[in-house]
Amino acid sequence: MAARPIASGIVSFGLVAVPVKLYPATRSKSLSFNMLHKKDRARLKQQYVCSGCGDVVERDDTVKGYEYAKGEYAVLSEDELRALEHKSDQSIEIDQFVPIEKVDPIYFDKAYLLGPDKGGHKPYRLLAAAMRESGKCAVAKFSTRGKQQLVLLRQADQGLVLHTLFYADEVRGFADVDLGDEVATKPAEVDLAVKLIEQLAADRFDAEQYEDEYRKAALEIIERKIEGKEIVTLPEHKPRAQVIDLMDALKQSLASQGGKRRPAAERPKAEPARAERAEAEAEAADAPGGRGARKPPARASKARGEASRPARARRSG
Repeated sequence: MAARPIASGIVSFGLVAVPVKLYPATRSKSLSFNMLHKKDRARLKQQYVCSGCGDVVERDDTVKGYEYAKGEYAVLSEDELRALEHKSDQSIEIDQFVPIEKVDPIYFDKAYLLGPDKGGHKPYRLLAAAMRESGKCAVAKFSTRGKQQLVLLRQADQGLVLHTLFYADEVRGFADVDLGDEVATKPAEVDLAVKLIEQLAADRFDAEQYEDEYRKAALEIIERKIEGKEIVTLPEHKPRAQVIDLMDALKQSLASQGGKRRPAAERPKAEPARAERAEAEAEAADAPGGRGARKPPARASKARGEASRPARARRSG
């Protein structure tokens, strides 16, 4: 089934304009469960309850506030919030081209496929060919939904991929992480670790050889329940024995990897399950420049989260 565009935009660099369409590059298959009443299995509805007076509050009676201190909020009106919005002209203005290997993947948020829009086929292919030849990706600003989103465009296969990016102040560094005391490593330990890496090394990442084991097991249980069959409890995984000595752990790991790993082509792949009802198909509400939330099909789950925005502002209502 052909992908459907969820938004449109115009990529511009210099005097060149490339009309494009955005397509979802991924789809979540995480399982989503609804909350039901234990007595009659009816679905539950969510309500807003005031933590102060305990009253149930309708959405029309809510306002947005930013918690600047514990229990203290700065309330912003709808007019004040609208005044902060940028002009949403769907422009994707390239600011600079940089080597793709110089962009830390930690900044990547969501991914979208870009396709040419009407009148943009030739400049689209020109931009893709030029980026492939130069080995550069493009850092741009996407004006959409009243905000300016930082994005990255890169060439892949025959087309272009757009990644939304986190801003620098949204990414944490190791200064926030307790790495413990400085510990010196011995050359022999490093040598064994390098050998273990070489034994587990592959020429490329093959996503097809991996599967979500939790989702597969859960769908098998769901399938049996739908068919009215008895549920078989899955065996528990035994915890690995803890090896205290680092050298001993490296040697045991090398010994266990003595033979060649089975090629990916020979490994069993996951079989599709009929009960795969929770597949998320609400990417449009999640996309930058999307057409807004659309009612998902009955077999689909809810959209996966909101688009990237400054970390502190996420605490606002």
